[in-house]
Amino acid sequence: MLRAQTALETKLLLRNGEQLLLTVVIPSVLLVLFSAVGIVATTGPGRRVDFLAPGLLALAVMSTAFTGQAIATGFERRYGVLKRLGASPLPRWALMTAKTGSVLVTEVLQVVLLCVIALALGWQPHGNPLAVLLLLVAGTAAFSGLGLLMAGTLKAEATLAAANLVFILLLLAGGVIVPLSKFPSAVRPVLEALPISALSDGLRAVLQQGAAMPWGDVGLLAVWAVVGLAAAARFFRWE
Repeated sequence: MLRAQTALETKLLLRNGEQLLLTVVIPSVLLVLFSAVGIVATTGPGRRVDFLAPGLLALAVMSTAFTGQAIATGFERRYGVLKRLGASPLPRWALMTAKTGSVLVTEVLQVVLLCVIALALGWQPHGNPLAVLLLLVAGTAAFSGLGLLMAGTLKAEATLAAANLVFILLLLAGGVIVPLSKFPSAVRPVLEALPISALSDGLRAVLQQGAAMPWGDVGLLAVWAVVGLAAAARFFRWE
């Protein structure tokens, strides 16, 4: 049942044109645009693509695990889909696991696509692939918990507006395309504590600087994951 539901959730996610635009097309376009054109001249030493690729990998994870999942789950809750599925033989924990599984499948496609584009633009990644994998999994857990929390507590229209607003704000202020060092020192500690900042900085430390394992960033993502998933389990409303 879990495997079948995961496959169904993945098909539904990939068939949704608006979500596909958000999760796949936007990060790819941003990578090509900002790498080829000096619109953002704040990436520090080295080529722009070396700075941008890790940040946009983090953005891809956020767009799928948080924004896309929050919007889709919010409208499923509004239309009574979750209520009906909750009354089926499929356990509720399995439904949530299936949604997370569909997110992971979509993220694999995103990561492959972004890496191919970045390599074509001259990207030369460094570091341990296992460290990258751990960061991506921790980031997925963190954003998935926050997305489910939002979808399970707000109305569908509010979730749609809030999720897109958060996506835009974190794109601009989460260290994705602009280094956090460019922001005022008064707000920098707050921005550094965000999950998107931890994920983008951790990926950049490994892929650009060759760090072994950014444990600080992994630990911060783990805290967000525990808090988000626990809050979602506690406050999620199925109706």
